[in-house]
Amino acid sequence: MSDLRIRAAGPEDLDAVLAFWKVAAEGTSISDDRDGVERLLARDPDALLLAEESGELAGTVIAGFDGWRCHLYRLAVHPDRRRHGIGSALLAAAEERFVRLGGRRGDAMVLLRNETAQHAWRAAGYAPEEQWRRWVKPLTT
Repeated sequence: MSDLRIRAAGPEDLDAVLAFWKVAAEGTSISDDRDGVERLLARDPDALLLAEESGELAGTVIAGFDGWRCHLYRLAVHPDRRRHGIGSALLAAAEERFVRLGGRRGDAMVLLRNETAQHAWRAAGYAPEEQWRRWVKPLTT
C-alpha cells in the first residue's frame, strides 16, 4: 500500500467512479448517476474522495459536510483490494476533512442487509445508534 494516494475526485473521474461502484459498492442508490455525482461535485468539490493504488481506482468515500453534520456515504473498496487498509485510509482522510471544516461527529449510511459493511464500520470505531430509525422518501424532479 506504499503507493496509495487519496485525492478529491474531479469531473474527469465520474465515469470511472460510477463504473467502480457497480463492482465495489453493495447495491445502488437512486443518485448513482452522472447527474447526481456532478451535483455533488458542484456543491462540494472536495466531498468525493478517491483512493488510487498503482494508478488504479481502489476505493471511494463521500465525506459530505452541510455545516452542521458530517455524513459518510459510498465507502467502497474494490473486492480484490479489501482488508489492505484502503478503507481505513479513506476514512482517516474523510475525518481529517471534517475536523478542518469544524465538524464534531461523523455518521455513516449503511444498509442493514450489508453485514460486511456493518463489520467494517464497527472496526473503524463507528457504532449504530439504535434509538434512531432513518426515514427515507425518494424525491423525483
